[in-house]
Amino acid sequence: MWTAIRELLRGRFARRLALAFAALGIGTAALTAVLVNTAFTNRFEDYLGEQQHTRRQQLVSLFAADYRRDGGWSTQSLDQLAPTLAMTGSEAELRDASGRQVWSLADADVDPAMSAMHRQMLGTGDLGPPRSLPVTVDGRQVGTLNVRVPEGVVPAVDRDFQASVNRLLVGGALGAALVALVVGVYTARRATAPITELTHAADDLAAGRRDRRATTIPDNEIGQLATAFNTMAGRVEKEDELRRAFAADVAHELRTPLAIQRSQLEAIQDGISKPTEDVIASLHEESLRMARLVADLEALASADAAAFTMERGPLSLTTLVADTAAGLADAFTEADITLHTDLAAVHVDGDPVRLRQIVTNQLTNALKFVPAGGTVTLTLRQEDGWAVLGVADTGPGIPDDQLPRIFDRFFRSRSARADGSGIGLAVAAELTTAHGGTLTADSQVGRGTTFTTRLPVIRAR
Repeated sequence: MWTAIRELLRGRFARRLALAFAALGIGTAALTAVLVNTAFTNRFEDYLGEQQHTRRQQLVSLFAADYRRDGGWSTQSLDQLAPTLAMTGSEAELRDASGRQVWSLADADVDPAMSAMHRQMLGTGDLGPPRSLPVTVDGRQVGTLNVRVPEGVVPAVDRDFQASVNRLLVGGALGAALVALVVGVYTARRATAPITELTHAADDLAAGRRDRRATTIPDNEIGQLATAFNTMAGRVEKEDELRRAFAADVAHELRTPLAIQRSQLEAIQDGISKPTEDVIASLHEESLRMARLVADLEALASADAAAFTMERGPLSLTTLVADTAAGLADAFTEADITLHTDLAAVHVDGDPVRLRQIVTNQLTNALKFVPAGGTVTLTLRQEDGWAVLGVADTGPGIPDDQLPRIFDRFFRSRSARADGSGIGLAVAAELTTAHGGTLTADSQVGRGTTFTTRLPVIRAR
């Protein structure tokens, strides 16, 4: 049986849970048995005590009646009470009001063996402890009766009843243990099945199966854990896809400048061409192209560590945005793009270098996608405790299927006309989050795109 249960409960936690249920059932039944037997014992003791008290009071009443009939203590009259005392199995000694012994059962020539025989015949048990009881007549104490009465025994019917109850309790304990074990096995299997599934899913994910998900999701805390695991696994799979795409993009981006540099250098080595200014300029351009790619990778790594390396302090976001826009004014002029600014006075707590990078990445992104003759509007205002920075352009817009992914690392629109590693907006989003803010985008194809950055504001000093 135990082997079958172990097969049903594959796992130490499941077995422990089932055994805990069984132990709870047995413990409950055992506690009930203890309480019932304690109650029985107390009740029987009270019953025997009441019997002894009744016998003692009967003897006191017997001696008081004898005193009242004779008007005093008479040894001859008291001797007539001896057979009654012997038949009850009791022993008695009488003293008068002054404490002088008046009479005793031994003085009446009653053999103690006779009392013992009567106790045995009646099944009343051994004599109890001696008690001194006052004998009163008409409210006046006329003597003291030192008496010992049988302790009494529990009637056989009561003992049988207690034994039957104990047998029922034992049977109930075994039945409760069996029911609790069955319920425990069922509950343990239901409780641990999602955990087992989640463990297998985690093992498969660690083994490289990035598409593995937890399929058993109950409506409880374990279900929340399974949902969180599936979310994590989805993000891991997505990150893997992005890394693979980025690796392919990086390889493609590096392959072209490296091939150009190699062919030109080999041509110079073979004497086919000379290191003219045009050749050197071409090599320099390809070197800059690779340098930009490396710089983008460094920017991404820096954004990952932004929350730990930022040097934050109160600053005027208005001045920072204005200086950043002024620094890119020539680039907008060369691209024949009009840059408008409308900046209100706003102060934030942040890292000036990181905040400047947020603004720069958004403006350079607009430079890449807004065609000549277009317009970029840069606004800054304070709204409900937030600094709201808007970068609106009149570019081609972003398709709806691509808009949710523009902040993903290494994502590049395949329909975009501009080149790049596709991490500028991802870096801006990472840095904004590190400052406790948000970066969102709203776009319509053919009508342009608006990026909105929200940062917590502080009061100006």
